[in-house]
Amino acid sequence: MSQDFPNIEFRMPKMPKLPKLPAKAVQLGLAVIVILIVLASGMYTISPDEMGVIQRFGKFVRLTDPGLHIKLPLGIETLTKVPVQQQLKQEFGFRTTKPGIRSEYAFPADATKEAVMLTGDLNVLNVEWIVQYKIKDPYKFLFKMREAQATFRDMNEAVVRRVIGDNSVDEVLTTGRDRLAHEAREELQKLCNLYEIGIEVLQLIFQDINPPEQVKPSFNEVNESLQEKERKINEAWAEYNAEIPKASGVAEQTVRSAEGYATERVNNAKGDATRFTAVYQAYAQAPLVTRKRLYLETLNDVLQKIGKKIIMDGSQKNLLPLLNLNEEVKK
Repeated sequence: MSQDFPNIEFRMPKMPKLPKLPAKAVQLGLAVIVILIVLASGMYTISPDEMGVIQRFGKFVRLTDPGLHIKLPLGIETLTKVPVQQQLKQEFGFRTTKPGIRSEYAFPADATKEAVMLTGDLNVLNVEWIVQYKIKDPYKFLFKMREAQATFRDMNEAVVRRVIGDNSVDEVLTTGRDRLAHEAREELQKLCNLYEIGIEVLQLIFQDINPPEQVKPSFNEVNESLQEKERKINEAWAEYNAEIPKASGVAEQTVRSAEGYATERVNNAKGDATRFTAVYQAYAQAPLVTRKRLYLETLNDVLQKIGKKIIMDGSQKNLLPLLNLNEEVKK
C-alpha cells in the first residue's frame, strides 16, 4: 500500500477522553438509584374492589384496604391482592368460550363427565349449572384451605350430586328445579362455613338439565306419553269443574224457588186468617151492619163481573140499569 501511494500517511484516530467524575457524585447517584428501587418495591396500590394480604417471610401479617400503602421492600414483605368485591363464577358441565349477547360454549370431556348424574329413581341426567360467589374473608381463603378454588369446585359437585340423587327425574326436570337450586346453595354455604374457606355463595343456577343423547329419544317418548296423560286428566278436571258448579247452581235455584213459594203461601194464609179474624171481630160488634156490608160488597163484585162480560160480548142493552144499580149499591 505504501509503495503504491508513497505520499499518503495512515494514522489511527484518537479516542475522546471521558471526563473524570468525583467519587462522591458516583456514590450519591448509586444511593439515589438504590433508594428509588427500595421505594418502588415498597409502595403498592390496592384497587377499590380488592384487599391486600401482606406476608412477612411467608407469614401472614396484616390486611390492607384500598389505597396507597407501603411495605418492607426487597422481598421481606410480599403482597397478594384478593378481589373481595368482585362477583366470581364457576361453570359446571360446560365452559364459556366467548361471552356476549350470543355466547359460545364448549363441552370438553371433563365438563361432560362432571355433568352426568343419577336421580333418586335411577334415571341419568346431564346437569349443567353455574355458581356465583364472592370472597368474604381473604385470610381464610388464602391460608385456611389449600387450593381453595379447586376445593370449592369439588364441594359444588358433591352437593349437587347429593341433591339430584335425593329427588326423582320429574322433580328435577319440572317443578322442583328452583327448590333444588335453593337447597343446593344453602348446603354449599354450610360446607363453606364448616371448612372456613372464606367464600360467600351468592347464587346457584341450573342452566340446562336434559337426559343424555343416548337415551334422549326414549325419554322423549315417555315424556310425551306423560304429557298426554296429564292433558287428559286436566280436561277431565275441567269438565268436572264446569258441570259440578252448574248442577249446584240449578239445585240452589230450585231450593230458593221452593223456599220463596213456601214463604208466599204462608204469608197469604196468615193474611187471610188475619182478615177473617178482623171481619169476625167486626161482625161480633155489629152483626147487622157487617152482614149488610158483606152482602153489598158481594153484590158489587158480582155486578162488576157481569158488566165486564157484557162489554166484552158487545151487547150493551140493559147495561145502564146495571150501572145505576151499581151506583145505588155504592151509596
